[in-house]
Amino acid sequence: MNTLTKKYIETRQRTEALCKPLQVEDYTPQSAIFTSPPKWHIAHVSWFFEEMILKNHVANYKVFNKDFGFLFNSYYNSIGERIERHNRGLLTRPKIETIYDFRAYVDKAMIELLESTSDKDIISLTILGINHEQQHQELLISDIKYTLSFNPLYPKLYEKNYITHFNKTEDWLKIDEGIYTIGHDSNDFCFDNELGVHRVFLEPFEISNGLVTYGDFIAFIKDSGYQKPEYWLDEAWFWINDNKIKHPMYWKNVNDQWHHYTLSGLETINKNAILTHISFYEASAFAQWKGCRLPTEFEWEVASKQFQWGTHWEWTNSAYLPYPKFKTAEGAVGEYNGKFMINQMVLRGASNATAPGHSRHTYRNFFHPQAQWQFSGIRLAK
Repeated sequence: MNTLTKKYIETRQRTEALCKPLQVEDYTPQSAIFTSPPKWHIAHVSWFFEEMILKNHVANYKVFNKDFGFLFNSYYNSIGERIERHNRGLLTRPKIETIYDFRAYVDKAMIELLESTSDKDIISLTILGINHEQQHQELLISDIKYTLSFNPLYPKLYEKNYITHFNKTEDWLKIDEGIYTIGHDSNDFCFDNELGVHRVFLEPFEISNGLVTYGDFIAFIKDSGYQKPEYWLDEAWFWINDNKIKHPMYWKNVNDQWHHYTLSGLETINKNAILTHISFYEASAFAQWKGCRLPTEFEWEVASKQFQWGTHWEWTNSAYLPYPKFKTAEGAVGEYNGKFMINQMVLRGASNATAPGHSRHTYRNFFHPQAQWQFSGIRLAK
């Protein structure tokens, strides 16, 4: 068995391992438009391999179910119509056993193909599909947590809570002014939004060697941080007031003690642990309160070679835009990044929920500024 086949199998097995603790009833609910049900996630990543690879590269390939293209296509308009995103949680049929049969059907065909080909296009698309599934593994963890958080029993799903991590230092790193090279410049895999390589000029700056802790943010709350408009961007101020937001997502005050929901159940907040599930709006307001700012994604990439990262996604003060010389890839795979580069902010690094091996210092994650359900934190700059 070749290396790529082994990686494919390993990735597919990890997805199923993440879902193993779920009850049948857990697979279907969609708790918000920005989340997707576990059933949809695990079907969609199989649809990707079937649609992008098997249909085009296996002679006389027969799709598992002709309706699955409509049900489990995500954003690819060039491929065909799809179910509206907010209706994914209404898919009580097909049943979950059928979805796992679909996965097994695709796996059998993919393994046979990977063991018998040296076609560069197939290999490249398979590597993309593996990384795509790893993205959905993290979304699975985030989306399952968000759904379970509405259960007043605060159910425990995993032994690992995916959030507890501690800073080792609170020093400030000084970065000299200069012209720096940004972007992915090796032959290893990267997503197209990490290309092309280009230069930027940076003024001298300082960046924290550690991330903001729960204790830091509790101090912000105690100082009426959510009630003082001077800390908030105008749109953010309307967002917290329209949604009556007075503390981060998953927090609950019990007898004047802050707790938060984790995938290990409701736990007392450890003030020394690294803060997570913070929106860009909240990160920006906290930075203002501290008399600091968020780093740009270019500052983060340059400085990241000098500090530890990877436990929490880190908001930057950079809008998600294409790099100079960016080119949208041909075909359906080019649709993804090519059409989403607007109205979102860049996060850098990785998190405790990121799949092993699915991170690099050039990785560009991106979400809307109000997004809280990802495992995101704050690194300050000045």
